[in-house]
Amino acid sequence: MLSLPLALLRSFAQLSDPAVRRVLWIGVVLALAAFAGIGWAVWRVLDLIDPNWAWWLPAALKVVGELGVSLLAWLLFPGVAGGISSFLLDDVLNAVERRHYPTLPPPRRSGLGEEIAGALRFIGVVVALNLLVLPLYLVPGLNLLVFYGLNGYVLGREYFELAAIRRLDLDGVRKLRRRQRLVVFAAGLIIAVLSTIPVVNLLVPVVASAFMVHVFHRLNRDPA
Repeated sequence: MLSLPLALLRSFAQLSDPAVRRVLWIGVVLALAAFAGIGWAVWRVLDLIDPNWAWWLPAALKVVGELGVSLLAWLLFPGVAGGISSFLLDDVLNAVERRHYPTLPPPRRSGLGEEIAGALRFIGVVVALNLLVLPLYLVPGLNLLVFYGLNGYVLGREYFELAAIRRLDLDGVRKLRRRQRLVVFAAGLIIAVLSTIPVVNLLVPVVASAFMVHVFHRLNRDPA
């Protein structure tokens, strides 16, 4: 039975595949562009503040804005990068199955509408839940537990479904995920930890997708 550490090592090894590297660079560029756009919008709003209100207000809000954008970028990068990259991740999933599971039949193909809906859901869930618990991130100690617990659950669920939906119908995917919720959560926790490591977090969408292919096939062979 494939262990999670071995699955992770195989996922990093998959980065040598040219098709995987292509998705990696496109996803990183698009995600960074998205956050640059968010940052630009925030600065534009702050620039509209009338300095005559109070001499300290513009400076204070600028500092708050800078800290806020930095914090949100760190918190939301895994979800946004994963959602943006999800349009391209079929190439990664195909590459993993081609190398490690060559006897499988062709996967189920999803339509453009389904892919768009999945990407928006991916981004929406991660962004909404992290914003919802944002006040808890200000509490030392608790913030780490909340961040890793929440994102471990969300990223585990979303990446698992991304890999599994190619081989099972939606009902089958959800039943398998619920039966193996602890393994899926543990895999998601690994992804959440990787997402907080500088530079490594740029690899997360691709590595997490490859990782979850291995996790899915392990669990699908032993669903009990």
